[in-house]
Amino acid sequence: MADIMMWEAIMRAHDEEMANDPMVIAMGEDIGVVGGTYKATTGLYDKYGEQRVIDTPISENGYTGLGIGASFLGVRPIIEIMSVNFAWLAMDQIFNTAAKVRYMSGGQLQAPVVIRSPGGTAHQLGSQHSARMEKVFMGIAGLRVVTPSSPRQAYGLLKSAVRCNDPVFINEHELMYNMRGDVPEDEYFHPLEGSEITREGRDVTLFGYNISVHWCLKAAELLSKHHGIEAEVVDLFTLSPLDREGIRNSVSKTHRAVIVEEAEPAVGVGAEVMAVINEECFFELDAAPMRVSALNVPIPYNHAMEKAALPDENNVVEAVRNMFGV
Repeated sequence: MADIMMWEAIMRAHDEEMANDPMVIAMGEDIGVVGGTYKATTGLYDKYGEQRVIDTPISENGYTGLGIGASFLGVRPIIEIMSVNFAWLAMDQIFNTAAKVRYMSGGQLQAPVVIRSPGGTAHQLGSQHSARMEKVFMGIAGLRVVTPSSPRQAYGLLKSAVRCNDPVFINEHELMYNMRGDVPEDEYFHPLEGSEITREGRDVTLFGYNISVHWCLKAAELLSKHHGIEAEVVDLFTLSPLDREGIRNSVSKTHRAVIVEEAEPAVGVGAEVMAVINEECFFELDAAPMRVSALNVPIPYNHAMEKAALPDENNVVEAVRNMFGV
């Protein structure tokens, strides 16, 4: 195993896939000469040149459409949108073209394109740079959506996404690029479907994805230490297609569920997971499922207000204590 940061894992995946297949290219704002806002493409421009590592204009709709169009002809683009907040500008290309072209062409065309973009709330970036948009992407038929919670997942998911013939959106979290973790030294491909149990438990299931997985793990330790409650933590690294079987299996084991997300609760990941639980596990439940999420407000710039708007492990502990009445 290699102990590396998430941005290094993403860079390694880029490098290996570009070396493996000359049709793999990378494109986005400042990914070339600069090496990417979060260093995830460092060194690739010097190694592969400007025709395969393409610095684009500030035109998300334009370069995303260019990459998707190239994918129709056999190119396998990895498109970086510098911030998921700017992906709003490329939604027409992603939702109306990449996600639908195979279906609308009767299988004559496919879009093997990867779009990766950092999102989530970093430190004092303000409302227009703190979007949590995963719930929007996961609602689009024809588009795969994955979100890594570790360097291992970031590396393996990107490699699998590049070789997938479906369009894949990779939702990364801005605060996790410097997170360290073990990544296999041998080539590793992570499944694009499913979920992972990151902590075994018997009393309640905590569902999370990307950064909220780590809040769940911290909360599980606190619950075990102070309250004798053993929580199972499930990492929903795939948001579309959602792992309904994995959700069902864990809830059938623990009979309680808390879904944890950084985003606002309305029409969110937590709402969809709760729907699965109610539809498929209702008679397994010993308590009503609960959600832990952000306040339904634009993220403030002020540091204290920003922190107050977001959940953390303490909110997860409080939700579980309320569920158990302790």
